[in-house]
Amino acid sequence: MIRPKTSLADSGNYRESRYFTAYQTPTEYEQDQIQLPAFWANKFGQKVAPFGVMFLQCADGTTIGCESCEELWTPQSAHIDLALTGVEIIGNGSGSHHELRKLNARLGLMISATQKCGGLYLYANQRGCDGGRLYYDGCAMIVCNGMVLAQAKQFDVEEVQTIVATVDLDDVRSYRASIPSFGIQAAKARHSLKVQAVLCDIQVGTRSGVLPLPTGEIKLKIHSPQEECCLGPSCWLWDFLRRSGAAGYFLPLSGGADSASVAMIVGAMTIMVTEAAQKDPSGYVASECRKVCRKKDDPLWVPASPQDFANYVLHTTYMGTENSSMATESRAKRLGEVLGSYHHSIKIDAAISAMIKIFSLATGKIPNFSSRGGTNSEDLALQNIQARIRMVTAYLFAQLLPWVRGREGFLLVLASANVDEGLRGYMTKYDCSAADLNPIGAISKGDLKLMLLWGAKEFNYEVLSEIVDAPPTAELRPMTDGDKEGKEHSQTDEEDMGMSYEELGHFGRLRKISRCGPVSMFRKLCATWQHLSPTEVAEKVKRFFYYYSVNRHKMCIITPSYHAEAYSPDDNRFDLRQFVYNTKWTRQFNSIDEIVADMEAEGQLCLN
Repeated sequence: MIRPKTSLADSGNYRESRYFTAYQTPTEYEQDQIQLPAFWANKFGQKVAPFGVMFLQCADGTTIGCESCEELWTPQSAHIDLALTGVEIIGNGSGSHHELRKLNARLGLMISATQKCGGLYLYANQRGCDGGRLYYDGCAMIVCNGMVLAQAKQFDVEEVQTIVATVDLDDVRSYRASIPSFGIQAAKARHSLKVQAVLCDIQVGTRSGVLPLPTGEIKLKIHSPQEECCLGPSCWLWDFLRRSGAAGYFLPLSGGADSASVAMIVGAMTIMVTEAAQKDPSGYVASECRKVCRKKDDPLWVPASPQDFANYVLHTTYMGTENSSMATESRAKRLGEVLGSYHHSIKIDAAISAMIKIFSLATGKIPNFSSRGGTNSEDLALQNIQARIRMVTAYLFAQLLPWVRGREGFLLVLASANVDEGLRGYMTKYDCSAADLNPIGAISKGDLKLMLLWGAKEFNYEVLSEIVDAPPTAELRPMTDGDKEGKEHSQTDEEDMGMSYEELGHFGRLRKISRCGPVSMFRKLCATWQHLSPTEVAEKVKRFFYYYSVNRHKMCIITPSYHAEAYSPDDNRFDLRQFVYNTKWTRQFNSIDEIVADMEAEGQLCLN
């Protein structure tokens, strides 16, 4: 039997209808058949197969049906008709990608389906990276009558995991019989539903002898968001590393929260891979580990510790300038030590001075920072050249460090710009946000800080707590006297952006998830931010939309990022929008001003 998909996924990251057409059951139902390939006919003796929305009727009376992936999420899910037709076992072979807090929704749908209709639901999901921005997080489950009987791991470096449960199907029949309304609807459905049975000469269960003890309900394992932020990208990076043929990763380590988050994610990867390799030295993970570390000639080699593995695959470099503080350099070095990375601390002032000299020779002008009398354009240009030279330096080191260490291969460069900075455009085009992969490009600053605090405790990386407490800074402007001698730099990200990371989280969710433009966002935030006047809310919304629109072009060249947040601004296939806007938002901003004037005239502080 071949059961076609009746609902296609076309939202968010999916474009299934670009390549496929959803099956529509004919009005006058006739069982379609499809001719099978010759090799199948030769091997199994079956030349044609039934094709359509059907289910298997086994010789022992057991009924088995299925729905596919997206159909579980639709209002009129396939399992409803199957249950009303009497199908007891429903399978779902799914391709559902990871997104923060998504497992709760997925699990809720399966529990709700079997609570309302009864039945045994077998959910299988892909696990691993699809070669792009998505990671499929497995977590196969067996659910019966609203109870979860078995659950696979959500994040793991093993490609396959099998779960089993023993179920008494009489429990399904009894459960359904106890719901009078189900019986009434099932009776009506017999005359209207177009789901046909395909007879199958097999027996699924046993009805003689001593029956095995049915599996009881289990306690679910639901990861916290901070665990998801770490473990999902860790598995994603492992898949990319082993499939790409690279010898490891290169990470510019600044001593700040974002690059520390990426380093911690790689550290978690080394822990998971090392544990799996040591558990089964002849297994698949151990074999892939030897391939990455160029140890294929030693069939029994496995890393002695996560730090041992990290020394092979993680290369970190602190790229300081005269504007960098000793505090960030110290944090970067100490983090590299606890992870076990191959670490350097370098100065790139010579390269920056050379670029400025080239410009000066060509134009006769010498740019200066605003704190030293320069214009805003000069100040931004001097900041950007530092950031862009870091990118060039990163790729130079990524290509040559394996050679320096007497090893073969190349390194993949990791970026460390978070989703809020991408949304606001608070990054230099073609700086260290430009790399091969970005494991945190769709994770908010708030979630990253929670992840770092979790990692500091979980992995005993104490320096991470210190990094969380330090104010985020780009360190691109000259330091003041108070910045020196180990103190923090006075240039902070939130001051530069003109908004806080917490505010950016609100803006991002309203823009993408709630589909708000400037006016509707202003109205919602007036109700939410009651501690601010309408005028203050209006200023913040206008500032956000100005910077969002003026910097949107940066999303066209953004590094491929792990998809984690539902408000990711990734322009590749998730957030398809133009990159040239009227940055004055004339009509929208005028509408906001009119609303503010009306509210102030009425003496309102908020909309409710």
